[in-house]
Amino acid sequence: MKSKLSTVGLIALSMLAVTCRVAQKTATTATESTAQQVDTVPAFTANPSPTQLTPEQSLRSFRVPKGYHMELVASDPMIKEPVAIAWDGNARMYVAEMDTYMQDVDGSNEHTPVSRIMLLEDTDNDGKMDKSSVFIDKLLLPRMILCVGHELLVNETDTYDIHSYKDTNGDGVADAKKTVFQLGKKAPGNLEHQRSGLDWNLDNWIYVTVDPVRFRYTNGMLKADTMPSGSNGQWGLTHDNYGRLFFSRAGAEVPASGFQINPAYGGLEFPDQYNEEFSAVWPIMATPDIQGGLRRLRLPDSTLNHFTASNGQSIFRGDKLPADLVGDYLVGEPVARIIRRAKVINTNGKLRLENAYKQQEFIASTDMNFRPVNTYTGPDGCLYIVDMNRGIIQESQWTPKGSYLRPQIQRLGLDKNIQHGRIYRLVYDGMKPGPQPHMLDESVAKLVTYLDHPNGWWRDNAQKQLVIAGDKSIVPVLKQIAVGQQGSLNQKPSVLGRLHALWTLEGLDAIDKDILFTMMKDSDPQLRRAAVWIGERYVKQNDEQVLEKLNELKNDPSYDVRTQIILSTHTSTSAKAKTLASDIVEQSTSNEMLVSAKKSLLKNDDVKTYGLRLGRLEAADRKLVMAGANTFKTLCATCHGPDGKGMAIGGSSMVAPPLFGSKRIVGEKEDVIKILLHGLQGPVDDKNYPDVMPSMGANDDEWIASVLSYIRYEFGYTGNFPPSPPPAGPRPTNAEGIPLDVLKRRNFKPFVQPEDVKKIRQETNGRTKAWTLAEIEKAGQ
Repeated sequence: MKSKLSTVGLIALSMLAVTCRVAQKTATTATESTAQQVDTVPAFTANPSPTQLTPEQSLRSFRVPKGYHMELVASDPMIKEPVAIAWDGNARMYVAEMDTYMQDVDGSNEHTPVSRIMLLEDTDNDGKMDKSSVFIDKLLLPRMILCVGHELLVNETDTYDIHSYKDTNGDGVADAKKTVFQLGKKAPGNLEHQRSGLDWNLDNWIYVTVDPVRFRYTNGMLKADTMPSGSNGQWGLTHDNYGRLFFSRAGAEVPASGFQINPAYGGLEFPDQYNEEFSAVWPIMATPDIQGGLRRLRLPDSTLNHFTASNGQSIFRGDKLPADLVGDYLVGEPVARIIRRAKVINTNGKLRLENAYKQQEFIASTDMNFRPVNTYTGPDGCLYIVDMNRGIIQESQWTPKGSYLRPQIQRLGLDKNIQHGRIYRLVYDGMKPGPQPHMLDESVAKLVTYLDHPNGWWRDNAQKQLVIAGDKSIVPVLKQIAVGQQGSLNQKPSVLGRLHALWTLEGLDAIDKDILFTMMKDSDPQLRRAAVWIGERYVKQNDEQVLEKLNELKNDPSYDVRTQIILSTHTSTSAKAKTLASDIVEQSTSNEMLVSAKKSLLKNDDVKTYGLRLGRLEAADRKLVMAGANTFKTLCATCHGPDGKGMAIGGSSMVAPPLFGSKRIVGEKEDVIKILLHGLQGPVDDKNYPDVMPSMGANDDEWIASVLSYIRYEFGYTGNFPPSPPPAGPRPTNAEGIPLDVLKRRNFKPFVQPEDVKKIRQETNGRTKAWTLAEIEKAGQ
């Protein structure tokens, strides 16, 4: 007892020392360092106050590069618990609120449908919202919103269904509702792990995170398209000027993912798409309220040392902040109270991210309640930040009794800071924010001119509005702009204007081969890439003329173009298309992007054929599992049950022990190899069974390996192994503080190779009787 108390006391003291330590930050200064930082905010605050600040006080808590400053757009009581925003074509702002999110440390009444979507307006164009109305109420934690014309698409938590809301009488309150997508079943999972997004991309598809679908908005309805390898990400989704999607995965501590290829083609990640240093975060105050425990604290200053809650990312595409910010990746970390700025670097077609600063962040705050959960490029060309501004950011699954986080929250009183919220915009000295748009009131001819606007928000929304309108009278002028002619513009279009004109033609189903062939010869690689991408509609039909034009691009100087040819020709069954893709790869076997894109497509094919779980396996491992599955279902299941939970018929006792939940299944593979080779007798987990497990040693090594690979894959940590409750008291950890049981699950390799069986067969040669568990366990010690 004394030993246990000493251990608990030691841990308590270490936690107190870490979370309360007063230490000045001494990390290496950034390359764009303190000389460019606003000096009114300290470089580091060792003991930040959890006190709820006023909006004006919060504004004074930010540390940003010189020349930048934050402005308040909206705050409580006008809005509460904001999580996402969307503007309509006239810059009216819709704000989704999760009003019941973590109102106490237990998340009580979280799924009560009382949340709202607010409609805000800036009537005098001074950048501050001065008019508001409750557009929709009685919602269950709304999580996705998208403006389409005069309507707002909304998805709530716990459902896949999406509804459209409209205000028909101009009073700022929705009075018309219709279903635009209905699956009719409950969405599973913790609310942090459900979908987000509804991002209308350059390619006119609407993307979401988590779920393996994307949508096309057609005749006022959403039509789903399945993506076999799934989507990506968690909370937050954005795209760049060229239609590349950027996801993030907070649960996996991944600040950016899915940006190498479109998820419709499969998944592709590179281990070095950003380095280990990129995953480190640099708060400007101590951050004791972290869910990762001591292993996620940097000593000696008690700051978060790694992304744990990356979310709400955007690519800045505005025109009213410095030009060197355009195209940069911005992602929030609400536990660190920071927003990261990353440079997106294209090297031979492969994208890589780098922190724009050395051991420093773009935006950081000393306000303990600053919780950035979304970022956007706004209609005025500035950057907008949604701040939930609350004490607890983690959901109740991470704050139970016995957790590291719960006492930190209660000690600081963070659970009392609720029902607040801020929306900020980042501006720059000497750069006046742009004017408000009036797209909902303008003709399609006028909207066409916005396709060449310097602000990506205007280009995106003009394209979306034109596609929704479906007016093909603009097709001739769109073709003129796409090929570089002035058309109805005041001057010749930019590359981005031409790109949007081309994709608007695609959205209006007004593409023809002539314009694609013209674009394939353009001097700009992104226009050539877009022509290849759009040309898939012909490639799928094995169009010989289009395939011949693509063949002329197989030596294109741009790796982006060649990568797109590989991706797009995979949709064809033509031998010519397959040869073209193979030639491109064979000519550049040293190019990681081209080779990996091809592998991702093949893996995607496997998923289509075998399903997501089996499709993601390497071919050799999948072969073993599938062969083992056939054997198990025809032989082993008669005793162990098809679900591995045993067979008890007519009230009798089980004839064999269940495999589901067995610690041998996730233990050393040598043990189960021995059992299958020679059999097992005696009690199993203190229970006796009517028969002996017979020897299967007469079968060859590959047979044994396949059966065990299936059992370990299906009933082990990679499959249906039940979660185990954490042990009472401190959990044993490795040197980095990671619990050993977590490491075991993370490193579990279910597959057994024939060579493994051969080795054990030789070592146990001559054994003639079945093993007992006591013998197995003794041999393993």
